[in-house]
Amino acid sequence: MKNFGKAVVALRIPILIVSVLLLIPAALGYIRTRTNYDVLSYLPGEIETMIGQNILEDEFGTGAFSMVVVEGMDFKDVSAMKKKMEEVDHVRSILWYDSVADVSIPPQLLPERLRNAFIQGDATLMAVIFDTTMSSDETMDAIAKLRKIADRQCYISGMSAIVTDTRDLTDREAPIYVALAVALCTLVLALTMDSFLVPLFFLLSIGMAVVYNMGTNLFFGQISYITKALSAVLQLGVTLDYSIFLWHSYEEQQRVWPDKKEAMAHAIGATLTSVAGSSVTTIAGFIALCFMSFTLGMDIGIVMSKGVIFGVIGCTTILPSMILLFDRVIEKTKHRPLLPHFQKIADLVQKAYPVILIAFALIWIPAVRGYNNTQIYYDLAATLPEDLPSRQANAKLENTFAMNTTHMVLCDSHLPVKDTAAMCDELKGVDGVKSVLGLDTLIGAEIPRELLPEKLTKSLENENWKLMLITSEYAVASDEVNVQCDELEKIIKKYDPKGMLIGEAPCTRDLIEITDHDFRTVSTVSIGVILAIILLVFRSVSVPVILVAVIEFAIYINMGIPFYTGTQIPFIASIVIGTIQLGSTVDYAILMTSRYQSERRGGKGRKEAVRIAHETSIQSILVSALSFFASTFGVGLYSEIDMISSLCILMARGALISMVVVIFVLPSMLLLFDRLILATSMGFRPDNRE
Repeated sequence: MKNFGKAVVALRIPILIVSVLLLIPAALGYIRTRTNYDVLSYLPGEIETMIGQNILEDEFGTGAFSMVVVEGMDFKDVSAMKKKMEEVDHVRSILWYDSVADVSIPPQLLPERLRNAFIQGDATLMAVIFDTTMSSDETMDAIAKLRKIADRQCYISGMSAIVTDTRDLTDREAPIYVALAVALCTLVLALTMDSFLVPLFFLLSIGMAVVYNMGTNLFFGQISYITKALSAVLQLGVTLDYSIFLWHSYEEQQRVWPDKKEAMAHAIGATLTSVAGSSVTTIAGFIALCFMSFTLGMDIGIVMSKGVIFGVIGCTTILPSMILLFDRVIEKTKHRPLLPHFQKIADLVQKAYPVILIAFALIWIPAVRGYNNTQIYYDLAATLPEDLPSRQANAKLENTFAMNTTHMVLCDSHLPVKDTAAMCDELKGVDGVKSVLGLDTLIGAEIPRELLPEKLTKSLENENWKLMLITSEYAVASDEVNVQCDELEKIIKKYDPKGMLIGEAPCTRDLIEITDHDFRTVSTVSIGVILAIILLVFRSVSVPVILVAVIEFAIYINMGIPFYTGTQIPFIASIVIGTIQLGSTVDYAILMTSRYQSERRGGKGRKEAVRIAHETSIQSILVSALSFFASTFGVGLYSEIDMISSLCILMARGALISMVVVIFVLPSMLLLFDRLILATSMGFRPDNRE
């Protein structure tokens, strides 16, 4: 490691030049990486709802549609607006009143099924079918153009509109996320470090690592908007420790090696050894997300694992090069650290550790209760502000037409007309179903198909499949709509075993089932892997259990708080927060335990070893936790997207809770289980020294 450090010191100028030049292709890669704003697209490809989505795309050249509510507009004006909308690129067809009847015919003379489907008071309803998928860039651009054509009396709803608003809001907020994280981290570091300038170099080197990480995502083709929004602030939060460790190691080495280059070479070697072990647990936490069936976990896991690796590389190459180059300027900005000594906390824990352990045992009960009963929501639209156009349109659709969601049915095109009619009659009879729209249901026997526009018929039927739309009064992700989907599927399968029910509500129902399984899988994998890593690091059977139990206690408290505050959290938070908190904050416990091991091996007694480990670790744990808190808390407060806001608030709060638990509970556990640790571990007893 020392040779590596010497090489970095010798090549510091070329390293900085190359690292700056690499920002160019990295930035281009970042710009060219597509962002996926459709969370449902990460469902497993083998489930029927996703197979159906692929059939829609392959057979009908579509996968997206929107319902448009038009209020207080004359039918002739609606018809004229519809023609303009049909000219928008990637609008395949628009299904409305004039698709099956002339607008000159009074509504009272229309068949009841047509009147109920398209007219409600002074409002009318159109179904826009696109020739692209629900979350494609082309569909989102088409939604934006349709909104320009539509006036204030028009409301465009549907998942594609939700995705479009998600894109616009995320793109507008993302730069603010980074600015908030950097500003708050700079403040924390300036107050807790002994230099006002060196934190800027920390953030600069981490910023370069973030750009490298985001640029290399080009090789994946696309990343989710959640990953894109969170990766920079999360990478900053979990890798900042490495920079702090390098700086502290560099200052220690200067007391031994007067030559600063020699001191930095040794500091790099020491940092690489320490950080390599620390980063493994963090990476393990992110890798555990890759075991999710819901592949959004893999998206976050791979990008963040890669980010940690780039962070390690940056803090052992780019950062030391910067520090050496700007050494004189840094020296001029040094000041006394503002953090006090923490001897009193160590004294308190030594005296009161039995009370702390009793409190630890008692708090488990409400923590587990809250953890198991925290309410989770799956409605993706609910993560967005209510004043967005898509949310307003969905509300208008519900209030005017008593519609909350729309399902799609794919059935065999060779299904006899009488069977199709019978199936549709049964579908209409299911609780909460408002209407069933398809060629057979719309035109009936009285209108020859030859009179219909070819564009319309091809949008709803081809040589292999018939496509029908079912409107429902039940909200997405509700228990009612999930039961409704089950009943609809039974009816469809009765008439056509190959038939499929697809759309946002069926996909969300599958999402609930899949993520419930993923939650258990990710928790088991992350705990198992981190237990194994700690076992190898400490060569102990008991230490891994103690350390993981301490952090899991902090996780249960963090995830249980929403139950007691009456707060619902998005489903993705319930899956990933525990893993991220475990992987990123178990380092606090490892740091203190490593020093305890060193002191015990050096011949110190139980209380003295714990005291030294405790007192010397508090400052590092405090700075690390506050930095993680700073990088995520501001984003949590600012973001209007609840998916991002909730994740950041939970991560920020989790860092503080883990900090408090490690500072108070872990030393108490070490005092209590000292004999057990010595009996079940290697390298803790004095006679084990080399």
